[in-house]
Amino acid sequence: MILCCGESLIDMIPIENTSNEVSFTPLAGGAIFNTSIALGRLNVPVGLISGVSSDFLGQKLVNELSNSNVNTEYLIRKDNPTTLAFVSLKNGHANYTFYDENSAGRSVNISDILDIPESISTLYFGGISLCVEPAANAYEKLFHQEVNKKITFLDPNIRKGFVIDEASYRYRLEKMISSCDILKVSDEDLNWIIPLDIDIKSKVNQLIKLGAKIIIVTKGAKGASAFFENEYEIKVPAESVDIIDTVGAGDTFNAGFLAKLSQLDLLSKEKINNLNPEQMTKALNYGVKVASITVSRKGANPPFLNEV
Repeated sequence: MILCCGESLIDMIPIENTSNEVSFTPLAGGAIFNTSIALGRLNVPVGLISGVSSDFLGQKLVNELSNSNVNTEYLIRKDNPTTLAFVSLKNGHANYTFYDENSAGRSVNISDILDIPESISTLYFGGISLCVEPAANAYEKLFHQEVNKKITFLDPNIRKGFVIDEASYRYRLEKMISSCDILKVSDEDLNWIIPLDIDIKSKVNQLIKLGAKIIIVTKGAKGASAFFENEYEIKVPAESVDIIDTVGAGDTFNAGFLAKLSQLDLLSKEKINNLNPEQMTKALNYGVKVASITVSRKGANPPFLNEV
């Protein structure tokens, strides 16, 4: 089973009526939550570690998880409120304003997290849960506790406006990048992590030297690339679709990528470190395919397996 570790929240999605007035519709979301939902809908065994409020919005999140085949036994229930993320869209591209102070997701401590059984093959980390305390410290500790036993997949999914202590956040990411099995970044994330005027491959090489074993870079309409430690690059194109919005696109890509590795029985420490170009190409293409369905509809609404 794959365990997704991090935030779950409510995306407030703007809806414009015929009078050009905007109202907001609450939809379940959060980068880590979205990936767990997408994996569950693709029939991959998956669970979620996340701080979830006991309020009515928290119950909405739990219901969405259950309806999408996600194991909820690792959820950490709190009386604190649910995080809200108000979404603004420009040409289909999403920007976020977060309301997270004293939230259930932010209040997670390492002592809240259940022991990780041997049946878990993969731990998935990232998102805003790595930005703020005490949750960021809890997830970082869990990562380093399990990194030598489980496959670790890291997607920082950087939201600059959410970063309070940039120096501490960069230090945390550097430590996690140096030891993770798979690092996935968007081209925007990569430019934030390495803010130098050099090309993508040169930036990737810096992260490989830091210790990352496999690096995936998603480039929107330009597709995705994967880089190995030997600097070998595999490229796949994006699929041509009518984009409604990009909410949850990267999260769904990650789920598709991991789902294909799961289908190919490659989610073990030994196998993941010996992926060949054919296997990587299949996983990248499946990630792109699944993400293309998500961007063709409103909000983070990953497809079920029969839709793929």
